[in-house]
Amino acid sequence: MSAPTATGNRVFLLPDLGEGLSEAEIVEWKVAVGDVVTVDQSVVEVETAKAVVDVPCPYAGRVVALHGAAGETRPVGQPLVTIAPADGGNEPAGHATYREEERAGSGNVLIGYGTGHGGTR
Repeated sequence: MSAPTATGNRVFLLPDLGEGLSEAEIVEWKVAVGDVVTVDQSVVEVETAKAVVDVPCPYAGRVVALHGAAGETRPVGQPLVTIAPADGGNEPAGHATYREEERAGSGNVLIGYGTGHGGTR
C-alpha cells in the first residue's frame, strides 16, 4: 500500500494483480479529484493481459490526486491515487479492529489449542 506523505495523505500504489503481471492499463476512473471514498470502494477499472478488474482502495477520505489517465499503462507499485484521510486516520482497513482484538487479550490462537486461560476438562 503506502506510507503517509508529509501532509498526512496516503498514496495508494497499484497493487500486484497476480500471476506475475507487472503492469495494468487504466480503463476508467470511478472517482474524480474531490470525491469522498470509503474503504474498499472501487476507484479505478484496469486491464491487464489477463482481465479487466476493478481496483478497490484500502483508504477512506477525499481524493486529492489521480495518477494517470484512461489509456495509460501503470507499473505495479507505482502511485495510483492519493487520498486525504477524512478523520485524520492513516491506517489501512482492519488495522484498528486488529489492534482492539490484540488489546483484548489472547491474540492469535490456532483453533483447537486454546489460549491457556481455560480451566481443566
